[in-house]
Amino acid sequence: MRTDELVPVAAGLFEGTGSAARLIGTRCASCGTHYFPKTLSCRNPQCLEKATQDVLLSREGTLYSYTVQHYQPPALFRMADWVPYAIGSVELPEGLRVMGMLTGCEPASLTIGMAVELTVETLYRDVQGREVQTYKFQPRTAQELAA
Repeated sequence: MRTDELVPVAAGLFEGTGSAARLIGTRCASCGTHYFPKTLSCRNPQCLEKATQDVLLSREGTLYSYTVQHYQPPALFRMADWVPYAIGSVELPEGLRVMGMLTGCEPASLTIGMAVELTVETLYRDVQGREVQTYKFQPRTAQELAA
């Protein structure tokens, strides 16, 4: 049994680990509309060309909205040591909003408009002992914002 292997919760959502991770999206080659998760064609009804290309999305964004999950989700959603957690809508510079779990702070300290950045963390260990990873957003520190 391998216990040192990292696997994504779903293929094609992100690349990299920890603070070096980036979400994988698509961008329309004609109108420039961005999508996450990836899409096979542009869904903009005004766009006549539908071809898309894979792109890495920005790591930094702004917390647009959030809620705190106070109930344990059904068994299909696995999480090691479940506790209530925050989930937020993060606005990225590419003009799209991405939903993701929030980490690195207490839910009471979250504020709409705060700067957040992407990270990747372990969600749970699978039956083979591998760390199943997912993307999350964490608040940016005051030192990072001043730099």
